Amino acid sequence: MENGKKEKKLFVIYPQKRAEEGRLDQVLRAALEGISAQVVDSMEELWENGDHENGTERFQGGRLLFAVPLGKNGVNRGYYEVLAWLRCGKPVLKGAVAGFLIDADSELYTKAAARELAVAANQAGAALVGRPLVEGTASLDNYIIQAANMGTDRLGAYKKSAGILAEQLMEFQWNPRKEPHLLVLHASSHKTSNTLEVWNAVKEKIEDHVEIREVSLRNGTLEDCSGCPYQMCLHFGEQGSCFYGGVMVEDVYPAVREADAIVMLCPNYNDALSANLTAFINRLTSLFRTTRFYDKALFAVVVSGYSGSDIVAEQLIAALNMNKTFYLPGQFAMMETANNAGAAMQLPGIEERMNAFAERIRETLLYR
Repeated sequence: MENGKKEKKLFVIYPQKRAEEGRLDQVLRAALEGISAQVVDSMEELWENGDHENGTERFQGGRLLFAVPLGKNGVNRGYYEVLAWLRCGKPVLKGAVAGFLIDADSELYTKAAARELAVAANQAGAALVGRPLVEGTASLDNYIIQAANMGTDRLGAYKKSAGILAEQLMEFQWNPRKEPHLLVLHASSHKTSNTLEVWNAVKEKIEDHVEIREVSLRNGTLEDCSGCPYQMCLHFGEQGSCFYGGVMVEDVYPAVREADAIVMLCPNYNDALSANLTAFINRLTSLFRTTRFYDKALFAVVVSGYSGSDIVAEQLIAALNMNKTFYLPGQFAMMETANNAGAAMQLPGIEERMNAFAERIRETLLYR
């Protein structure tokens, strides 16, 4: 310790660690070489001094890597204890930065577990770096391309990827802006949308501090991606364009480049993102060929008529944070349940939640 500063340490949350060494242990040993790390493999250690009422501050502001072995059936009982801890209703990871290392003895379950864990950790206050997930399926076939690019075998690529993530967690620093630009994307009707009504109220609380641009992706304005060959997509991406042109090329691509953050306004359609917002994500691939988004933040307003806002939040995290590299601030999404038009603004505590969401946007984006 120097000048009163704590040594930066990476906490490795490792539920149901096996007695015998497995592949995940080998990957961790390689990834953590040269990094000051503390493995937490007793779930009772998640609570400071075992205090389930007050022991919530140990990991706040820290750097965390969740390492989860799923076995063949995708079940890790200790993992569910971690979920219970994250969902306790207290900000146990406030100010923390997190990533995920998920290993399985099958070809399934790694992404499903990561998405669920990501929502829980983020709601508990943790920010997620862009590309916060490293996963290993039984065959490691998910590393065929990376192994070739890295000049190693699949296990070597797995280890290197985990090491890159560990270093990223230790070194990451988000930088607020003096004049932040915020891009808002939606495909809703102004007359009936609870999601838009909530956002408009939030916007009033931040528009004096943040430059806001809104783009509507209503029906008829956006054609979905049809899966061009990689080289064709790369060719158009290098020109900042896309084969299909339209509003994506004319309005959305330039707005994404300029933005320091985007807000996705997402009513829950059949427990999924709407078709046009999904098309936006798919069409973003062309721009992503040449542009990474690690320095752009992602926020969302999700409103469900009945339930399932967390499922939509999972989809956003998987597509835009885990895949497209957007930075995810702590508690990135405001999630509400309201059916009839105007019902969202009548929800108990809605004003307090909108104030808190607006403040999170300001704290993330605005240099003070």
